[in-house]
Amino acid sequence: MGLLTSRKAVDAFRHEALSEVDSTNQRCLLRARDGDPGHLWITATRQTGGRGRRGRAWASEPGNLYASLLLLDPAPVSDVGSLPLAAALAVRDAVAAVLPPGGPSLEIKWPNDVLIGRAKTSGILVEAERLADGRQAVVLGIGINIADKPVGTPYRTACLSEHGCALGPQEVFAHLFRTMADVLAEWDAGRGIARVVARWRDHACGIGEMIKVNFPDKSISGIFSGIDEQGYLLLDRGSLGVMAVAAGDVFFEPDGPRIE
Repeated sequence: MGLLTSRKAVDAFRHEALSEVDSTNQRCLLRARDGDPGHLWITATRQTGGRGRRGRAWASEPGNLYASLLLLDPAPVSDVGSLPLAAALAVRDAVAAVLPPGGPSLEIKWPNDVLIGRAKTSGILVEAERLADGRQAVVLGIGINIADKPVGTPYRTACLSEHGCALGPQEVFAHLFRTMADVLAEWDAGRGIARVVARWRDHACGIGEMIKVNFPDKSISGIFSGIDEQGYLLLDRGSLGVMAVAAGDVFFEPDGPRIE
């Protein structure tokens, strides 16, 4: 992306920094209901009611980054599903910009968790709501572990400080502000999905490995074969065929084979 295009993309966004809130996602949704035009970032030093996927609590103590981006009608409904992939790329690019070179691998676990050495350092919660005026509000809630990381989780976790990042939340957010603007311009309201999918595959974690996908009512295992052109996870179940997964929680099977 050229310098002028990048500058124009960044200038389209606004930012409000708050101290303590219940949830930055909730604040964005409230602003949308009140008629905000979107392209609004809300960050907070601390959240008292932060949440992750499927209603899980998200630890939100000071020192980490808690940020939500409000978008209004970001793409046709048929293309909004690829937005989390774009958001994951932006977070991955921001994290890459603040870590010293030569560290552990920096990858994306489908659909949008950023991993450092296979330990989760960032998560994204996407929420959408149809407003009274007919517009669709989409909120990208992003948490990045900077100074601290949660414990007692079913997966390994990491924070940026333990990998050589000496920056605080404001400085990390400055990078995210830029990378998100750049990636959303590349995504281009869904018209650039092919470019986003191609870049996402370059940073994918675990392609060719045995994984387990947890759904609300069951779990299914298979080989992670990548993603299709719409961003759906492709789960190879052998004689049962390849299953396209639109949403689910992915866990790597520790003793599963890797297909080269």
